[in-house]
Amino acid sequence: MKRRILAALFAGLMMVGPTNAAEEIEYRLLDFAELDGWENDDHQAALDVFLNTCQDMKDPDWRALCKAAKHQKNAKTFFELFFKPVQISDGKDALFTGYYEPELDGDVRPSDRYKYPIYKLPPEARGVSKWLSRREILDGPTMKGRGLEIVWVDDPVELFFLQVQGSGRVRLPNGQFIRVGYGGKNGHEYRSIGVELVRRGVYNAHQVSAQVIKNWVRRNPVEGPELLRHNPSYVFFREVSEVPADKGPLGAMNRSITTMRSIAVDRRYTPLGAPVWVEKDGENKLRRLMIAQDTGSAIKGAQRADVFFGTGDKAGLAAGKLRDPGRMIVLMPIQRAYAFLPVDAP
Repeated sequence: MKRRILAALFAGLMMVGPTNAAEEIEYRLLDFAELDGWENDDHQAALDVFLNTCQDMKDPDWRALCKAAKHQKNAKTFFELFFKPVQISDGKDALFTGYYEPELDGDVRPSDRYKYPIYKLPPEARGVSKWLSRREILDGPTMKGRGLEIVWVDDPVELFFLQVQGSGRVRLPNGQFIRVGYGGKNGHEYRSIGVELVRRGVYNAHQVSAQVIKNWVRRNPVEGPELLRHNPSYVFFREVSEVPADKGPLGAMNRSITTMRSIAVDRRYTPLGAPVWVEKDGENKLRRLMIAQDTGSAIKGAQRADVFFGTGDKAGLAAGKLRDPGRMIVLMPIQRAYAFLPVDAP
C-alpha cells in the first residue's frame, strides 16, 4: 500500500518532517510477514531498549504504548499487536553506517603528553547560528585561559573523531573515567575529510574508513592537521560522568544507548524512541529490531541510519567499516500508520 503526500501533512501527523515543504515522501504499509528475518530476532531485547526511552516520548499514542509495554508477557506479540510496519522513502537510496563511543587517554591537567583540550561550549556561542570555524577555534586566542577545558587528551586525531561521534570516554592515569557528551556546536556545516581525500585522489571511495583516515593524518605531520581543519564544524562537550561505566553513552533522548540495538536517525522522518526494523545488506547482513534513540549531523534522509557498535577501539574498527545498503522500516502505532492511507484505500 503506497501513498505520496506533502511533507506538511506528515509534519502535522508525526510532529516531524522534511524542512522543504514541497518535498514529497512515500509511505508503504507492510505486514510483519514481509519483514525479512522478523521471526528469528530477539524481540525481548528490543523491547527492553524501547522501555528505556519510551517514557520520555511526549505524544499520547506513544505514551499509551509505553504503558502497555511494561505489562506485556510476549515481546513479539506486543509489537505485532500494537504496531504497523511503515517504510518511509524520500527518493534516496538506503544507507547504513556505524558509530561508536571512542575511548581516549587523558588527564584533568595539561602536560607535555596531554595537551589537546576538550572544550565546553563558550557562553557567547549559545544560540548563535554560526560561530567561529574549526580553524579559528584551534588557531586563534578565543578559547585560551578561560577555564573551558573539561580534560586534556594526548591525540588530536582521536579528539577529531570524538567530535564526529559526539560522545566518548576519557581514561585517566589513575584508571578512572571522565565521560563527555554532546554540548553544542559552532553552527558550521559538517564537511567530510574522507570525501576530501577521495577528491584529492589519495584514495578511492571504497578504500576510505575511519582507521585509514587516522593513519594518513598521523603519517603526514603537516598535511594531516591541515586536513582536519578542512571540516569547519566543531563540537563542544559537557561532562556526563554520572552515567555508569557499564552503561552506554547518552543519546539524543538523554538516556544511555545500547550496543547493536540503538540507531541514530533523521528525526524529520523517524520519531525518536520509535522501533525500527533494520534490514542491512552487504557482507554481513543484519536483520534486527532496533530503537531510534539518537541523531547525528551526517544522518540525513528517510532511509538513513547509524548503528551504535559500542565503546572502544574494537567497536570503532567495526563501525568504521560499515557502509551498506538495505532498508529500514519504522514500527508506528497502528492508528498513526493507517493515517497514511489514501482516502479511497480499502
